[in-house]
Amino acid sequence: MEFRGSRVYDQSDFFTNYMNRRNRKDSPNNAIEGPIMSELVGNIQNKTILDLGCGDASFGKELLHLGAKHYTGVEGSEQMVKAARSNLLELDATIHNETMGSFNYPSASYDLVTSRFAIHYVSDIDRLFRNIYQSLKEDGRFVFSIQHPLTTSSFASKESGDKRGNWIVDDYFLDGERKEPWINQVVVKYHRTIEQYFTALREAGFTIQDLREGTPVRKHFRSEEEFLRRQRIPVVLAFGCGK
Repeated sequence: MEFRGSRVYDQSDFFTNYMNRRNRKDSPNNAIEGPIMSELVGNIQNKTILDLGCGDASFGKELLHLGAKHYTGVEGSEQMVKAARSNLLELDATIHNETMGSFNYPSASYDLVTSRFAIHYVSDIDRLFRNIYQSLKEDGRFVFSIQHPLTTSSFASKESGDKRGNWIVDDYFLDGERKEPWINQVVVKYHRTIEQYFTALREAGFTIQDLREGTPVRKHFRSEEEFLRRQRIPVVLAFGCGK
């Protein structure tokens, strides 16, 4: 069976295994993507924030503690929504059990829109980026991360297991669906080139202010071995955009 979008996180075993992986200090989320997102987001004092594919909203909790005015999370998985609401008790936050495609984006409402490792599950990024653009206030910003396109072009490398030492890059310019074996399930992601992301953002009206490919920094890794392994291929692509 294959899963699209956030549905896979409602499988109990998958949810538990994912959270265990996600919380490892040396996971790409914590050692690579997290520090980049924090830097790109910058000062969020008194900002209203929309977080798409917010997961358990641990990022939202962090942003609110850093001074954000209000946090809105959008998440399609019921299990993740439950975890998010539990994480944000007594904080100025709202969680919507919606997908990025079904959410009703209010016009000119947010200072910052974020998304972390979620947009590669979306089939229509042109529509998504237009919705995000019109939901931002004037001079608002859009900061997001995705799985690097070099690692979504082909999943043949995964035949050797999740912790692989070599990667196959193939079919890079053939965009579209990719079915990835992941944590004993099959999830559907959408592969696009870096150029396609850049073009879609620009056509939606955004100015691309920053781009990061997740260069590993030693201090964020507990293991020297994992740090060296992560220097071999980029696993994160992050954009900082302005309206």
